[in-house]
Amino acid sequence: MWKRDEGVKGGSQPAAPAAPAPAAHQPVNTAPVPQPESRRIERDVVNIGKSVVIKGELNGSEDLTIEGHVEGKIELKDHVLTIGPNGKIKAQVHAKSVIVLGEVNGNVTATEKVDIRDGGSVDGDIVSPRVAIAEGAHFRGTVDMQRKAAAGQQPQPSAKPAAAATTSAPQPQVAAH
Repeated sequence: MWKRDEGVKGGSQPAAPAAPAPAAHQPVNTAPVPQPESRRIERDVVNIGKSVVIKGELNGSEDLTIEGHVEGKIELKDHVLTIGPNGKIKAQVHAKSVIVLGEVNGNVTATEKVDIRDGGSVDGDIVSPRVAIAEGAHFRGTVDMQRKAAAGQQPQPSAKPAAAATTSAPQPQVAAH
């Protein structure tokens, strides 16, 4: 009986020259894998193509990849925004995480991380607890790395400019005398 099963598997071997068992498993595994990578339907990822131009306000409740042009405002508060290599953004951006491979002109605010990769460009201010700027990336602006724990301690950021002033440092020394 094994010979008959091997004969059936052998019949599938010319169609797939690889070993019968892996060949049977690979199409099952490779068919679902390209779909999540290209469409990412399971992860709720939307792609805006190179030829798409959006002017106005863009809000969403799923991850977004932009390859086209967007002008205005982008809000994805609990999701990841990826600006692809062809993406050109002139907008205020608010997202959980922002990955920049293209161009962004405008301020970027992220609750988790801003990642400017090689070839990416940001002209604007960044507010995020974590910021990564790769070698070969372009950035012009300021970075404010607010901590999540500091959100409850709002009075401290106003104290930081006072602590930065040179006049406030001698005062404690005078009080110590």
